[in-house]
Formats: sequence, C-alpha cells, structure tokens
Amino acid sequence: MLIELTVAALLLLGAGFALVGSIALARLPDFYTRLHGPTKATTLGVGATLLASALYLGSDGAGDTPRELLVLVFLFATAPVSAQLLARAARHLGVKSLAPPPEDAADSDVDDGH
Repeated sequence: MLIELTVAALLLLGAGFALVGSIALARLPDFYTRLHGPTKATTLGVGATLLASALYLGSDGAGDTPRELLVLVFLFATAPVSAQLLARAARHLGVKSLAPPPEDAADSDVDDGH
C-alpha cells in the first residue's frame, strides 16, 4: 500500500512538473526563457516518473529497475548540456533576449549610502 501511494505521488509530481514545463514553453517571451523553463521542469517531471517506474517495477521483482535508473542518470547528465549548447548556438547566431542586460556594479547610479 505504501509503495502504491509513493508511486502515485511521484507520478502526480512528474505530471505536474511536465505540465509546468509545457506551459512555460508556450507562454514565456523569448528563446532563452523558453529554453530554461522546460529544461528544468520537464527534466524533474520525467525524473519523478522514472523513479515511480523504478519503484513500481522494483517492488514486484520484475528486475527492470537498472534500466530506469540508467535512463534517469543519462537524462540528468544530458539535459543541462543540451540546454547549454542550444543557448550558446542561439547566442552565436545573434538571437536577442527580451530581458534587460545586467547592470555592472561599477556603472550603477544607485547611491548605497557610503
């Protein structure tokens, strides 16, 4: 009973993260923020779903747990790398961000009281 509840909670968590990542992909304003949302949220969503699968299959002795765990490790190793490569390629191609550029501390006009 406890394993089924844990599997159900992980599946709901995974579906929730995947939903948030999908909404972020559709709603965020530019390429860079659209890249960030699904990369983080969907990776966690698929990770929770794979953990649920590994827990469920491991509980009944099916023996397929190493496969799910290897996919999980591969996912967490490749998702940040692919996001970084996509962002660098977009920057190289001149894709502009809608976010304002960060201010340099030396160029700041803010009086900090000193």
